[in-house]
Amino acid sequence: QVQLVESGGGLVQPGGSLRLSCAASGRIFSIGVMGWYRQAPGKERELVADITRGGSTNYADSVKGRFTISRDNAKNTVYLQMNSLKPEDTAVYFCYARVVLSASLNVNDYWGQGTQATVSS
Repeated sequence: QVQLVESGGGLVQPGGSLRLSCAASGRIFSIGVMGWYRQAPGKERELVADITRGGSTNYADSVKGRFTISRDNAKNTVYLQMNSLKPEDTAVYFCYARVVLSASLNVNDYWGQGTQATVSS
């Protein structure tokens, strides 16, 4: 019914930057909160940042001041600008969206397939 497609991961040196994008498509009436989670090898998935439809943001302490989340409601897309990257930011990054489905108006949560971000010299 709804697909989330991420892009923008890759390999970057410490101190570098990456910009992740996640576009939602399908039977969408509207989208509430959107966000990014990450999962490093051997660790649990953790929230990185999220943003409401109105633009209110929330960040994990570990990324405050370095990462910026934004969204384009017209394009059903959420972005994550990651600056001053550290090796500990290496993980698979997953986007997330709480979607109100068209026709039924049911609310469901959807996840992207994940994109790898590796920070290494």
